[in-house]
Amino acid sequence: MLNITFRQLKIFESVSRHLSFSRAAEELHLTQPAVSMQVRSLEGAAGVPLTEQVGKRIHLTAAGEEMAGHARRMAQQLRELEETMVQMRGARGGRIVIGIVSTAKYFAPRMLAAFRRSHPQVELRIEVHNREHVVELLGDNRIDVAIMGRPPQAFETVAEVFADHPLIFVAEPEHPLVGRERIEPKELAGEAFLIREPGSGTRTTMEGYLREHGIKPRSAFEMSSNETIKQAVMAGLGIAFISAHTCGLEFEAHRLVPLPVAGTPVLRQWYVVRRAEKRLLPALNDFINFLRDEGAQHIQAHLRVLSPVARASRRGRSDKGVVTG
Repeated sequence: MLNITFRQLKIFESVSRHLSFSRAAEELHLTQPAVSMQVRSLEGAAGVPLTEQVGKRIHLTAAGEEMAGHARRMAQQLRELEETMVQMRGARGGRIVIGIVSTAKYFAPRMLAAFRRSHPQVELRIEVHNREHVVELLGDNRIDVAIMGRPPQAFETVAEVFADHPLIFVAEPEHPLVGRERIEPKELAGEAFLIREPGSGTRTTMEGYLREHGIKPRSAFEMSSNETIKQAVMAGLGIAFISAHTCGLEFEAHRLVPLPVAGTPVLRQWYVVRRAEKRLLPALNDFINFLRDEGAQHIQAHLRVLSPVARASRRGRSDKGVVTG
């Protein structure tokens, strides 16, 4: 039997997430030499190297990847045990690790602050990434729940709708299409588009809209963040198809203008997603119920300028409920 301690596994799990001894030490409030020593002891017990250093970067070996997976699962089980004991003592606390797709980072802080006010005993840890990485974290059970616009299909999940998600075309104020009461989709064919990276939910929705209307953009510039896209639109590089929830400040400052293109806003939904086998401990259950009951109103409060696009999103109809897949 391997002579491995929970402490060693906890430290290695942190190292495997950060791929850094110093960051793991900072997270665990330890010194870097203490972290290095525990990892070396773990390697000695395992009998194989778990990490290797290439230049200044740390990488996991195949054995390290295997050890990290087991360490994550054991850490999760230990946390669930701790929260169950808290529950049995009659308390209502715990910790939730929440994955948030980058588009949702504009309104999520408002929601999380409201949840913390009503549940001060619950600790929240937030991971903000692009959709692909959030799906990876959810699949590896490294987060408890995800806030995203399109549930993954690669594994079994339970996804609950908590708010509408309007996607729109925007341009800078001097663009020739600004000021029109209605724009036909075919008029966009000559425009340069600023688009998100492959795998982005926004890009997938945009491609579906363009395909439905037989539109092939004149040119497209691929960018990896909403902020970069908005700055490029404001600089006059083209138009963009983007979440209305990311543009509140720019609408208010008249730096961006929504384009009234026929068939928009395209209404999608925001989901709170968990793995199907995820145990619903009290803190997580409270958070999901909070989003279902109050999430939409906090998103609307974030969109301070109720443009026609925002009003349309409130009128839009969506299929509220639980989706399993």
